[in-house]
Amino acid sequence: MKSFHFLVFLALALAFSFASAFDPSPLQDFCVAIPEPKNAVFVNGKFCKNPNLTVAEDFFFWGLNVPGNTENRVGSNVTLVNVDRLPGLNTLGISLARLDFAPNGGLNPPHTHPRGTEILVVVEGTLYVGFVTSNPNRLITKVLYPGDVFVFPIGLIHFQFNIAKTNAVAFAGLSSQNPGVITIADAIFGSNPPINPDVLAKAFQLDKDEVEKLQKLFENA
Repeated sequence: MKSFHFLVFLALALAFSFASAFDPSPLQDFCVAIPEPKNAVFVNGKFCKNPNLTVAEDFFFWGLNVPGNTENRVGSNVTLVNVDRLPGLNTLGISLARLDFAPNGGLNPPHTHPRGTEILVVVEGTLYVGFVTSNPNRLITKVLYPGDVFVFPIGLIHFQFNIAKTNAVAFAGLSSQNPGVITIADAIFGSNPPINPDVLAKAFQLDKDEVEKLQKLFENA
């Protein structure tokens, strides 16, 4: 009987190990199965280059010393270095970003990264940052100064806001080669096609005409 229990345990352990090995975390929004491999266009991530053909440029990116343009409606700019801009990141599970903020209210609006945890370090300026937990939606915030580090857990809504009269600069590491980003206001009010205004009016307890004004504001954002 003991040997049977051991075999069951061993089978479960092997099944779990195979599931872990062959069911990796998604590297894009979705990857729909198809019956015929000849019709495949995408893989979970990127196709791999022949290792014998790799060159130094595959692992190199320049330009993070250059400030991003913050002359926009939110007063911030994110320069993301993910697998699309640095091919050598493929399968490595990391990416990097530079964040620039205009003085007096430059904002990286509330957003989520569906596939990555973010760790941020401030190198210049003063940022008010925070994230909201899953239900019951507790807000956790902190004011950061140069040299301070803050972590935003994967999938949680978070933001960074410049509360100083000077520019602010931060760098962030993310735990995915393609962490993705969903900016909450843009996704809700600027989706294509638009979400039914009746849905949003009820969800946000707004008049329908107010929702339609917001949708018009965000449709070309």
